[in-house]
Amino acid sequence: MKRDKPKYKQIIDAAVIAIAENGYHQAQVSKIAKQAGVADGTIYLYFKNKEDILISIFNEKMGLFVEKLQDIINSGNSSSEKLTQMIENHFEVLANDRHLATVTQLELRQSNKELRLKINAILKEYLVLLDQILIEGMLSGEFNPTMDVRLARQMVFGTVDEITTTWVMNEYRYDLLALSPKVAQLVLNGLKA
Repeated sequence: MKRDKPKYKQIIDAAVIAIAENGYHQAQVSKIAKQAGVADGTIYLYFKNKEDILISIFNEKMGLFVEKLQDIINSGNSSSEKLTQMIENHFEVLANDRHLATVTQLELRQSNKELRLKINAILKEYLVLLDQILIEGMLSGEFNPTMDVRLARQMVFGTVDEITTTWVMNEYRYDLLALSPKVAQLVLNGLKA
């Protein structure tokens, strides 16, 4: 099926808003269509069902994180600087799109197991890049050379993820991006050689 990229993006962006404002289960396809300014049937030209929309949202939006993290990795900076930039970028993307933050931090977690498995497969690419930064830091002697990479990844991503979730659940009452240097410092202190 050939997709009109601008219309596809329009529907994805509308779905983020509709799901954030109504919750995944209450965001009927008709609400997404209305938010996108298209007929209900148009949605089905691009997506099989609402679940497909949610997976596509995560795929599209996670692509932004992955693309930026690849740029960070290729920057030539130290592993500590790369990790700091990764944390900052993660917070910045979500701080600049509160609807997306609500969808990624709350709504995706309420989905069924099959849907979560599909989402985890998409997230894996991001985590592989995080591993790359950690391993590079271990090899250069910047990070503890004997640390468990899997555990370190869970610590880094889990910290960033939990802080973002808390921010969303506290209705964005504070500056998420301002926490970035403090979070980076704590994480780096845990990884140092």
